[in-house]
Amino acid sequence: MPAAEISARAVVAPLWQGGLVSRGQDGELVTAARVGDEAAFAELVKRYREELRVHCYRMLGSFEESEDLVQETFLRAWKKLAGFEGRSSFRTWLYRIATNACLDALDGQARRMLPQHAAGPSQPGAPLRAPTDIAWLQPYPDTQWEPAAPSDDEPDAAVVSRETIELAFLAAIQHLPPRQRATLILRDVLGWPADQTAVVLETSVASANSALQRARATLRSVLPSRRQQWAPTMRPTTEEKEILRRYMKAITSGDLHAVAALLAEDVRTGMPPFANWYSGRDAVLAALAAGFDTDRFHLVPVGANRQPALASYLRDPDTLVYNAFAIGLFTIEQGVITEITSFHLPSLFASFALPDRVLAHDR
Repeated sequence: MPAAEISARAVVAPLWQGGLVSRGQDGELVTAARVGDEAAFAELVKRYREELRVHCYRMLGSFEESEDLVQETFLRAWKKLAGFEGRSSFRTWLYRIATNACLDALDGQARRMLPQHAAGPSQPGAPLRAPTDIAWLQPYPDTQWEPAAPSDDEPDAAVVSRETIELAFLAAIQHLPPRQRATLILRDVLGWPADQTAVVLETSVASANSALQRARATLRSVLPSRRQQWAPTMRPTTEEKEILRRYMKAITSGDLHAVAALLAEDVRTGMPPFANWYSGRDAVLAALAAGFDTDRFHLVPVGANRQPALASYLRDPDTLVYNAFAIGLFTIEQGVITEITSFHLPSLFASFALPDRVLAHDR
């Protein structure tokens, strides 16, 4: 491995669990880092790590891959730093590297999706199917991100970015070709002007504008009409938290009637990596009833994608242990649950700072 890469890893790796710090002025740090000051580069990593990880997540739809790509971004930046000439801001330069790293990763890769985008709804009782040829979207822990700090000419960027990390938006932009996806994220999510976006994508302003128009048209065709506009609300709301509390109580007490009262008539549920999904209250309740029992689940409220979410643990029938089972994200509209996506990926529990098992007496 080249010495430069070894040095970069030594600088970047210890910072991976660090917090976001105030951006301030980059000039002095960049100047010092260009001549090999690893401490200066480490400070720059702190400043931009979290927002770049969210950017990579939006591009890729995978929390695990976004971790890898943001590290790759800083490795590339370290190796190229001596050639940074300051013709754009350091932040723009980093986004250019991150975006290109994501485009490289997406080359030839199928889009990530949710079960309802892969096939028609399943019948309750049908065997679970876990196809290996489909890449699924993954949730993003709220504790792992901060909205991108807007520059003086981007006052709304942080507000918009809170809404455009929801699963519905992430699933919709996966329909876009990678370069259109990048254009839309830079322009409509981060609020960057056309000329700055063109610099990142190494294209002309006219081409960037054309890509944006095509991306917006596609997005209008795939987003639910009620989600065409992304209102700047704080999520989850007090009402959403109360509905989630009632849902938790109903599930843990085995009260299927109480669950039914919280579901919209046209509710949908999916559970990647299984391709099965269910549409309509009756189908969802029938699917739930098959494994419903008092105290079978232990539920913990978490935050993911700025949506109400629950981490669920499943009781081992032979022991007093509840094992990590799924991270469920909820869409709540007009006082009822309209969608539940349960990611059956116990490996993600660590990213939510959750244990992989809970003893019954610790609940």
